[in-house]
Formats: sequence, structure tokens, C-alpha cells
Amino acid sequence: MTADQTIALSILFGSLALFVWGKWRYDLVALAALVAVTLFGLIDPEDALAGFGNPAVITVAAVLVISRALQNSGIVDVISRRIAPYTGNQVVHIMLLSGVCAVASAFMNNVGAIAVMLPVALATCAERNRSASLVLMPLAFGSILGGLMTMIGTPPNIYIAKFRADLMGEPFGMFDFSPVGVPVALLGIVFMAIVGWRLVPRERQGTKSPDQLFQIEEYITEIKVQETSKLVDQTYGDMEDLIGQDVVVAGRIQPDGRFVKPARRQRVGAGDILILKADPHNLKPIMDEFGLELFGKVPQKLEELEADNVKIYETIVSPGSRLVGRHAPYLRRRSGYTLHLLAVAREGEPIRKRIKDVIFRPGDVLLMQGDQDTASDTITELNLLPLPERGLKLGQPRKVLLAVGIFAAALALSVMNILPIAVAFFAAILAFILADILPTRELYTHIDWPIIILLGAMIPVGEALRATGASDLIAGSIVGVTSDVPIWFVLGLIMVVTMCLSDLINNAATAVVMAPISAAIAMQLGYSVDPFLMTVAIGASCAFLTPIGHQSNTLVMGPGGYHFGDYWRMGLPLEIIILVISIPTILWIWPL
Repeated sequence: MTADQTIALSILFGSLALFVWGKWRYDLVALAALVAVTLFGLIDPEDALAGFGNPAVITVAAVLVISRALQNSGIVDVISRRIAPYTGNQVVHIMLLSGVCAVASAFMNNVGAIAVMLPVALATCAERNRSASLVLMPLAFGSILGGLMTMIGTPPNIYIAKFRADLMGEPFGMFDFSPVGVPVALLGIVFMAIVGWRLVPRERQGTKSPDQLFQIEEYITEIKVQETSKLVDQTYGDMEDLIGQDVVVAGRIQPDGRFVKPARRQRVGAGDILILKADPHNLKPIMDEFGLELFGKVPQKLEELEADNVKIYETIVSPGSRLVGRHAPYLRRRSGYTLHLLAVAREGEPIRKRIKDVIFRPGDVLLMQGDQDTASDTITELNLLPLPERGLKLGQPRKVLLAVGIFAAALALSVMNILPIAVAFFAAILAFILADILPTRELYTHIDWPIIILLGAMIPVGEALRATGASDLIAGSIVGVTSDVPIWFVLGLIMVVTMCLSDLINNAATAVVMAPISAAIAMQLGYSVDPFLMTVAIGASCAFLTPIGHQSNTLVMGPGGYHFGDYWRMGLPLEIIILVISIPTILWIWPL
């Protein structure tokens, strides 16, 4: 082993360890690896940034923008409404929702597809009085399976296609992944609909409405401001600052009994009847200090906290939300004090600690009260996913046909080799903007920049593995161990290793690491690289064992009430089925 190979492998395994550790964000780990291979001279410094100009990176960014445009058009929403009447049977319910999500994920970003389908799933579960936990995990897994069907379905496929172009002079085409991806997705959905949902732990299968998830009578109190109160003649904005962030003024009861939300500049009057949100142990000292007394009965439903222009919103913190890792005060400031956080639920249970001390995580369900005129825009800006009960707008169904036509034209230009796929997608993005389907303010906000940085930084790291011969060294070790076993066993081993990595680290990083190794194995064995690269593509997108393996898994954790250890129960048999189906299919479609 040469010195350069030792350094390259040390950087590789060090990066993998940091990915698994999770203390640093994966894009920062990738940047650190890029700096390391450059400093040690494993790549030419002039090529250090070449990854950011790689067509795979550009295509991933374009796909994310197009996903937002398709989401805005309402195409998935229209389809979902049409299938809703057929969800009476539970097996059909799971199969239809997962199937629609899979088809959408084949052409959209996985997270974009599930963001549209999640409210539909929750609404149909509520209508059928069915536990959401039985439907949401198959929905998330369906979005991942759908990404296997096309080249643009998932970043690993895009990278693998471009990697083949660098290696063989020609990339995988748009639908070259379909002969393997489609049967895998179909059989996976059938398994989840017939068997998979039965593997969800029984304790997660209780139906919970928002009113049951958030027991508002435990923390909503009606109080009266006494004449001697320190708060008299203070503005409501000053009142919120004085009483602290543990107590939220949800509204005021008018003399005629109407519930209203007072403006921050309005003044508190003696005798005002207010609805406060607070934990009981925090409320008593506040009442004593500021001259407040209990009055009347508390609201029994969330809707009772809504006024003419004030609504209750339930949202999910997405993995890319600005709230991740932040506290409630940031939400108040970022919303311009127009959104008030009433409660937070995690893994299907409300968090009992003081709200100001809660650090938001992906998958958290937030119960908020806000101004109807601005709340929807703020929720979108913070990259929160609305739940359906509050009726946020999901798209523009009138523009469905136009959006489909633009996207189909871009695909045709690419498939017929008239334009490179990235350029064809750029043309589609311009058309979406001109058609007012994609506002210019959303042009860059929905690009998952950490993924772009990850790919752009890791591509030169992968090149360093090839240039130093480190990938050949790993491949030689594997070939030496498996010299006496059939080729299907070698492909199966590659897929299992890739699956395991993808469950622990980002799937794009998994593809970047495993692609050069699998190609080197193929060359040393004297076989075509195609079945080996296709094996990596399938394995890199199969992250079904943990909620952190894929963003879709994280998004359903809160509303589904799942715990970390619930995913492998359905995910492990699903990965075994995929392994058993895909290896012979790959060998049939892509001969050695």
C-alpha cells in the first residue's frame, strides 16, 4: 500500500465515521474531506472545485426546483382527490397512497412528493377513522421506492448515471433504471399494503386526532385581569414581554362572547378576560405576580382558539427547516411575532417540558396560532409542512396540464438527445416561471443546498480514491475474498454493504463512495460495470431501517407517532425482498 493510498483510505474511513457520528452536518464533513485530499496533494488544487460544475450536481439542483414547480401546480393533489373515495379498504388505501407517492417520486424530489401526499394521507385516515401510523410509514417507503424507477428519481441515480459517463463515455438514460426499479417498487408496495402495515407495533396503532394529541385543557386557561394588576394600561406586546415566553396570550373574550386576537399595540384593560396558554406549574406564580384570577371554563377544542383572522395551524418540522436546532424564541422573532407556539409533539406524544427550552428536531409536530393573512407564507418560508386539518392551500390545480406539458417536453428533449438533461430542465424552469407556476422568490429557496455541497465536495474525494488506486485496493481485497463464489453473491454483498451505509449516512454520499469501488471490482473480474453500478444505485436508495436514513422517514415520525426502533420492523423484510428481487433482475437486464 502506497503512502497516497493510506492517506486516501484514512480520509475515506474518517469521513464515514463522522457521517455516522452525526455531530457535524454531512455537508461540512464532505467539505472537510475535500480540503484534506487537496492539502495532501491527492488531487490537483485546480480540480478541487470541479465537482460543483459536475452535470450530476447541476441536475440534482434543477430537479429540486422542478419538484417545487410540480408541487405548486397541484398535480399530485388532483390525483389524490380522485383516489380518496376508494380508500375504504385498508389494503387498497395503503396501496393507492403509496403508489401515487411512488409515481410522483419517480419524477419529483422524494421529499416534495411526500410533502404533498402527507396531508392527503392524514385527511383520508381521519375520514376513515384509521390510525395514521398504519399508512404513513408505507407512504414514506413508497416515496423512496419511487425514486428507483428513473434517473432523476433520486440523487444517487443521477450521480451513478454521470459516473458511468465518465467511465464509459455514455451515461445511463432517463429510463434505464426502470426495468429494475419498477418491479422492485411494485412488489415493495404490494408487500407493504398486504403484510408490512401489520408489522407496525400495536401501541402505535391507536387513532389520534389533533385534539387528542394536544390535550388543550391541560395548558389553556381563562383568566381575568384584576383592577390592581400591573398589566393594566400596558400594551399586549409589553404584556407578552413581561410575563415571559412560558405564557402565551392566545386571545381575548369580548363582552359579546366572541374570541379575538388582540393586536400587540392594543392596551390591557381592567376586567379583560384572556385565554392564556401555559403549563400549570408556570401559571400560578405569574397570576400572583401580575394580579390575574381564574375565570370561566377553558376551551375544549382547538377550533375555539380561532378568531375571524386568527387560525390554528399544525405543521411538521422538515429536515431542511430553519427551525431545526433552534428554540421557540427564534420562531417568534422570525415570524414577526405573528405566530405563537402553543405546543410541540414528538414521536406521537406532547412534550411536557417548558416550550422555550425545547430545541426543534426534524419530525416535530408544532401547534401554532397565527394571523391568517401571513401565517401561510411564514410557514412556507420556514420550510414547515402543513397538516391538512387547517386547510392550507396545496397547489394550483388549474395549471396541472400546463405543468405536465412543460415537464414532458423537457423529458422528451433529453431522451431524444436534443439537449443535455440539465439544459432541458433549465428550459423547463424558465417556462414554469413564465407560466407563473414557479414564483421567482422560490427559485432557489427549495434547493437542498447541503445535498449540493455534499455532492460537489465528495465527487473530487471519489476521484482521489480512483487516482491513488485506493478503490482498486479495496476492490482487490473483496475480489480475493469472493473469488470462489458466484457473481450473484458478489452483487448481493455489494448491495448489502451499500444498503447498510445508506441507513447510516446520506444516500448521495453512499453512492459517491461505493460507485468507484464497485466499478473497480467489475473491471478486476472482467465483467461489465453496468450491473455493478445498477446494484449500487438500488442499494443507495434503500434506507428503510432508521428514521435518519432518509428525509421521508423523518417527516412521518412525528405525525405517525413512531419511535426510532419501529422502522426496521417493516424495513428489514422490505430490504430482504428488494435484495432477492433486484439481483436476478439486474443480471437479466444488464448481462455480464
